[in-house]
Amino acid sequence: MFDVAKLRRALWNVRAATAAAALLLIPAVLLVARPAPTVAETIAPTAGGSTFTDEQKKALGEIIHDYLMKNPEVMIDVQNALDAKMEKEHSEKLKTYLSANAKTIYRNPESPVAGDPNGDITVVEFFDYNCGYCKRGLPEVQKLIETDKRVRFVFKELPILSKGSEEASRVALAAKRQGKYWEIHQGLMAMKGQANEASALKVAEGLGLDMAKLKADMAGNDVKNELESMKALAKDMGINGTPHFLVGTKSIPGAPEDLHVQLETLVTEFRTSGCSTC
Repeated sequence: MFDVAKLRRALWNVRAATAAAALLLIPAVLLVARPAPTVAETIAPTAGGSTFTDEQKKALGEIIHDYLMKNPEVMIDVQNALDAKMEKEHSEKLKTYLSANAKTIYRNPESPVAGDPNGDITVVEFFDYNCGYCKRGLPEVQKLIETDKRVRFVFKELPILSKGSEEASRVALAAKRQGKYWEIHQGLMAMKGQANEASALKVAEGLGLDMAKLKADMAGNDVKNELESMKALAKDMGINGTPHFLVGTKSIPGAPEDLHVQLETLVTEFRTSGCSTC
């Protein structure tokens, strides 16, 4: 999944981990240094104060530097801990948002649907027609829809990669108004090359759609408003990359190799325990 925000966060994590590691190591270093009077005296704060002199700061910095050089794995541990903490916080916020906005996310009557329109469990996917990972995940999505006759699959257009992506989304949403959304969605995801208005119209024509009506619907406010609402929804949820799958209060970012297994597992889990959102 191409996720600019995640890349920026990873770079920030490296910088933050460096600073965090140094701060976390100060107590440990002081304890290690305590048996040696000369070192302890060097790094101890001045009498009656809580700050370090320049010489003390230099000595402390050298001790921390030496420790990190000899134990670089500490940096990885700190970074992993920070990443896990941030992921947990994001997951909790997403869970709260999903519960509070379940109707908009899972049961919006305007959203394109595949599978059983009255299915007992709903799966949601945010995607972009020019996203390679979304294309890679298509067979897994098809497999879920074909093998689970009770699942309801909702598609959220999130054209963030290019102008062509938005053009293709307009064509797809216009095709929905002729009852051919799932067909054109599969066609656009399966085709090679750049998805844009021209290539999407060729797919639509191949499906035998009324092209005059399709082009009129593409330019209409309904399609425009639907795209804008999906972008706003993704922004509110903190979804910055595609694909991104939702089931109940759980999410699957990206298209892992075992995507079908993960989706099937979550569907079974919520089907057994009950789902107040999906």
